[in-house]
Amino acid sequence: MFTSLAIPELPQELYLSDTVRQGEKRVAKLLGIPMYELMERAGESVFSVIQQRYEHCRRILVVTGTGNNGGDGYVVARLALMSGYKVTLWQVGSSQKISGDAKSAEQLFLSAGGKVQEPNFEVDDSIDLIVDGILGTGLTGKLRAYAESVITTLNKSSCPVISIDVPSGLDSDTGRQLGTTVKANATVTFIALKRGLVTAQARSHVGELLFAGLSIDRAFAYHSAPNALLTSSRWLDRLKVRAQDSHKGSHGRLLVVGGGDGMSGAAYLAAAASLRSGTGLLASIVHQSSCFPMRSLLPEAMVSDVEQLSERLEWCTSICVGVGLSRLDWGKNAYEAVMSRAYDMPKVIDADGLYWLAQDDLDARPIENTVITPHPGEAAMLLNCSVKDVEADRYLSIKKLCQKYRCVTVLKGAGTLISDGHKTVVCHAGNAGMATGGMGDVLAGVISSLLAQGYQPIEAAILGSVIHSMAADHNANTYGQVGMMASDVLGSVRHIINRLDD
Repeated sequence: MFTSLAIPELPQELYLSDTVRQGEKRVAKLLGIPMYELMERAGESVFSVIQQRYEHCRRILVVTGTGNNGGDGYVVARLALMSGYKVTLWQVGSSQKISGDAKSAEQLFLSAGGKVQEPNFEVDDSIDLIVDGILGTGLTGKLRAYAESVITTLNKSSCPVISIDVPSGLDSDTGRQLGTTVKANATVTFIALKRGLVTAQARSHVGELLFAGLSIDRAFAYHSAPNALLTSSRWLDRLKVRAQDSHKGSHGRLLVVGGGDGMSGAAYLAAAASLRSGTGLLASIVHQSSCFPMRSLLPEAMVSDVEQLSERLEWCTSICVGVGLSRLDWGKNAYEAVMSRAYDMPKVIDADGLYWLAQDDLDARPIENTVITPHPGEAAMLLNCSVKDVEADRYLSIKKLCQKYRCVTVLKGAGTLISDGHKTVVCHAGNAGMATGGMGDVLAGVISSLLAQGYQPIEAAILGSVIHSMAADHNANTYGQVGMMASDVLGSVRHIINRLDD
């Protein structure tokens, strides 16, 4: 039985757009559902969002293209018109190019008394809500100038915007802009989640992502293999329950190697985050000038200079190397000591550690039991390309990083990706307040802590990313995003890892 409900609770499977396009045809045929019926259901789902979330909006501008996305828009326009809404419809592109099911939807709209107009240079002040149905998931190349001009007009309006399936101008496989892109307040996507809606520039254009399965989503998922997975708070169910008879030695011994001259703060943030994440014992090897600040900031840590590195490498069960390490000789020597004496030890390589990794001759060896945590700039350095290249297709970039270094990779950014080369996961938590110095050090500490506690690298990377991002969301919900510091997240890490919101 079909339900038009579009919900904020998202499935975890992510797909390539072509997989969805081909799969929906197969499933519709299998279930005996005409493709036009799916178009009607899509339009009904979007209209239900208008009725439930924008009940005060009675004057709607629907902007349609010439493809099936535009056909969905015509269904929305007809349903609104028949429900007493004042509907204005802009057709982008010649109506003579409309065919198939989209043509049927257009004719039904006209039969219901609807009128089609050419786009104007501005949105009329009387309009309460805009529905974007210009371009769909089939878009791959650069936008044409006419479509871009219309999208620019929509973006100038102060009206809320609902995008149908994908914001027009966005690549639904990569999340990058293919030109000027609609900035939606909400996007209603159908049947299955397209992987480009949850990472990269999509995070600034999708708005609230709502899902409508059109009552064929389960059948589609049964017959189609996902390309990646999307996290939710439910993923925290994978955390281990702490035994009531455990002691400090039961929860790992972590060694943080970093804190070069003048950069004790990075080592502190990673160390404190690891303790807040449950590490039993923590030691830190830092530059001599950083010993006193570290001891003052974190009395729970055992702090030493590099003379005790060999001893601590024998002592620890996991390592976090690179946070504030520096690109000077001291940092190089510390990095090389770790990699030569503890190559197979579970570890996180972050920040300046990634700089030294990029210079390292690994002899094509995999970095056993290792998680690397580059941001786009560091990923570009590791892949010897530009940041633009990395961000153009983050899924391809993380695949290349896994292939080159043969270890678990966390590609940070809007919609952080985690992969071991076989499974790719997108962290759906996090917010713009995290764009501040030291936040990556906290993440490195959380992941390192989980490694110390016995989690496998891919588990530690996924759970660490989720805990870190959810902690930032918890802090932002209390104090706001702007002004968030990395140290603000430390207390929230403890809150999240203890499941206090459950």
